Amino acid sequence: MSWLPDSPIWRWTALGVLILVVVAGLAGAGFAWHSSQEAKARAAYAEAMELVQRTQAPDAPPAARDRAIAALEAVVAAHGRSSVMPQAAYHLGNLRYAAGQYAQARGAYEVAIAKGATGTIRLMSALGIAYTWEAEKDYAKAQATLQAALADRTPKDFLYEELLVNLARVQELAGNRNAARETYQRLLKDVPDSRRADDVRSRIASLSAATK
Repeated sequence: MSWLPDSPIWRWTALGVLILVVVAGLAGAGFAWHSSQEAKARAAYAEAMELVQRTQAPDAPPAARDRAIAALEAVVAAHGRSSVMPQAAYHLGNLRYAAGQYAQARGAYEVAIAKGATGTIRLMSALGIAYTWEAEKDYAKAQATLQAALADRTPKDFLYEELLVNLARVQELAGNRNAARETYQRLLKDVPDSRRADDVRSRIASLSAATK
């Protein structure tokens, strides 16, 4: 008799079922909205990347890069929570760097990292940040960025050799010959079959002669 429609137990059970239905409906609506926004972001990113590809043509006018930059900026501004955000920000950084806009490029690379870039995109963004500091002749910050990127990497990791070469070059530019020589020596030790081995040995010899 306790399960009759007018009993308290029945009323609480009915209320619980109603709440579950409402929550499920809201969750479904939220998922549908998120899927719709993600689809829009991906479409906008695809269109922007078509413009980026056009900038690679040998006869591409300067305006082509400006259009690609504007399109990527629109993606970054409108779709901050999309999964394409890190890639869009990274490519925006590349275009800004190519245009000599180093501070803006650095900002875009930093956004890529802050928005969850992983793997290759994250590493390339860090490398891009170092390049912007180097271009501005702030070698100390370029060196710090490269050292941070190297901190958790091993000789078998992607771009390990590239990071070391860049670090050594920046150390040379900063006048830190001993540090540069040690970095080059580290490269030969960690990557003995490097295709740059001959050039690296030449740099070591030159630096050794300069410090005598």
